Amino acid sequence: MRPLDRLRSIKTKLGVLVAVTVAVAAVLPLAGSRLGLNPVVTVPVTVAVALLLTQLLARGMTSPLREMTAAARTMATGDYSRRVTASSRDEVGELARAFNTMAADLQAVDRQRRELVANVSHELRTPVTALRALLENLADGVVDPDPAQLRTALAQTERLSHLVSDLLDLSRVDSGLSALDARPMEVLPFLEDAVREAALAGRPVRFEVAVEPPDLLVRADRARLHQLVANLLDNAARHSPERGTVHVRAHTDDRGTVLEVADDGPGIAPAERAAVFERFTTGSGVAPHDGGTGLGLAIARWVTDLHGGSIEVADTATGCRIRACLPRHLQEGTPA
Repeated sequence: MRPLDRLRSIKTKLGVLVAVTVAVAAVLPLAGSRLGLNPVVTVPVTVAVALLLTQLLARGMTSPLREMTAAARTMATGDYSRRVTASSRDEVGELARAFNTMAADLQAVDRQRRELVANVSHELRTPVTALRALLENLADGVVDPDPAQLRTALAQTERLSHLVSDLLDLSRVDSGLSALDARPMEVLPFLEDAVREAALAGRPVRFEVAVEPPDLLVRADRARLHQLVANLLDNAARHSPERGTVHVRAHTDDRGTVLEVADDGPGIAPAERAAVFERFTTGSGVAPHDGGTGLGLAIARWVTDLHGGSIEVADTATGCRIRACLPRHLQEGTPA
């Protein structure tokens, strides 16, 4: 029972508390004297009633603070599930609601940390196990060090290198150390270079580039934008069927410069589209096991955020189309 929860100010609550206590201290002795009671009786009764009412009225003012103290001790042990009652409308109630929000955020961060450790361990263990088995076979003479075996070892090593590079990029995001060196650049040759690099991965897909207008300019950090496009191309190529086509388009609209990468793959369900930009998640909501690190789209979102833009999974009849938008002010300038 918290009778003062409806009041919106702790000062008002304290005023009510003082007023009730004074009223009790004034009324009870007066009533006792009119009834002819001895002051030796009325004074202790008045004090007892005043204390009782004070405890009753102040209960809702102090109990959230006690709950927060207990919850903070629990959180210090690693349990972030504890919440406090936040029914009052005053400053203590606002503090309780802020505490609950903080506890929920810490619980989410702790869960993400645990998932990150588990997923990184899995992603590292898979290529390390394959590479170790291959090197043991080569060392024991079970297989000959022919070009095919060496290419397999190189592929696993490159996968490890890719994962470590992605983790380093995201560590820069978390530490806030990434600076943006935005300069004007031509979009068409930039995308053509990115597509040529993506084609070197050897996946059986075809890339098509379309830029409108052909001399479209964008003001962006070239290295960061390359990370965005490279990860989108890698994601599209991995999810495309054999001999599929990955379409890379760029144009302008009211928002600014729009980059789109579309594939002929299975697509992403609307309910799962926001989750694919989280670390170590795919359209199915689990860590990937298809050769990707599960970090590409998280890095793509970071790059667009760094430029003040946005990224989304756009509606499409078939396949998947990811659309990144860089703000209009980034288009200003001339080629560097």
